[in-house]
Amino acid sequence: MGFIKLRVLLKRIKAIKFMMKDKSVAWWKKGLIIFGIVYLFLPIDLIPPFIPVIGFLDDLFLWIFILWYLQKELDKYWYGEKPVDYSKKYSSKNVVDDVEYQVDDSSE
Repeated sequence: MGFIKLRVLLKRIKAIKFMMKDKSVAWWKKGLIIFGIVYLFLPIDLIPPFIPVIGFLDDLFLWIFILWYLQKELDKYWYGEKPVDYSKKYSSKNVVDDVEYQVDDSSE
């Protein structure tokens, strides 16, 4: 059971790269990822990193929260890219050409 959760976690981490490249993702979601990366490398932490084992818990908890909070967004990118949503692209266009049809409005 723990192995499956680890695989899901690793897939979400890999999906961050593809999410950051997508221009349709909200800026604040990208900002949350950038904040998490910057926090990892800042020398100022809630728990100082020189304390063995416990020093890295605040970084770990922060990233667990980020991955949990963005899980639905990241799950869209598991396979390397987000599926294309054609509903906006073709919403106002007539995509059926050269087809004759007739609407029968006889209500009996």
